Amino acid sequence: MEKEEKTQQVEMTAAEQLEFEAFKTQREAKERKRRERENREAYKAIVNEAIDTIFPELQKVSESLQSEKSKVYEAFQQALVMKADVYGIKEEQNSNTFTNSAGNRRIVLGQYTVDNYDDTVNEGIAKVKEFIGSLAKDRESSMLVNAILKLLSKDQKGNLKASRVIQLRKMAEESGNEAFIDGVRIIQDAYRPAVSKYYVRAEYMDEKQQWKNVPLGMTEA
Repeated sequence: MEKEEKTQQVEMTAAEQLEFEAFKTQREAKERKRRERENREAYKAIVNEAIDTIFPELQKVSESLQSEKSKVYEAFQQALVMKADVYGIKEEQNSNTFTNSAGNRRIVLGQYTVDNYDDTVNEGIAKVKEFIGSLAKDRESSMLVNAILKLLSKDQKGNLKASRVIQLRKMAEESGNEAFIDGVRIIQDAYRPAVSKYYVRAEYMDEKQQWKNVPLGMTEA
């Protein structure tokens, strides 16, 4: 015969009941925190294992891409020299496109540049600001001052944007003011663009006669 489980009822006062509920709530809270802690530790363990497993593979991919990138530039080095000589391409050209005879494959070699200026740019800026100070203090000139100051604003690295300097030159030429024009000329002469990195692009012509990019980076693949 199966034994019947006996239950025993315990009578508690209202105060004891409140104390028991508080104890149970506290115990549940501790248990919940324990589970949260264990889950977080398990999550970190999964992440660490994934990183330690994948990171070396990504390093190999990066090294392979760097090696292939060097091979591409080496393969086209003679072509780049000949192109400059035969077609009169200037050295400061930022990109070169090479297309096969069939016209269905092409490789683009280029470089990204960042705006940079030598120290004489400060003299140009000072001269332009001197021109600003000579303007009459009316509404129309106030708008011009604000526009010029905006074009003279520097980026996070402390450099002027070349595109803004071009706009500034146009404004200077329209003003006809020699001091303004000379100040902008000094700024332009101080321009020393710096190469940030080189890039390689591979493209092919699809069945719709449209150029498609061959993914060479993790974000494009």
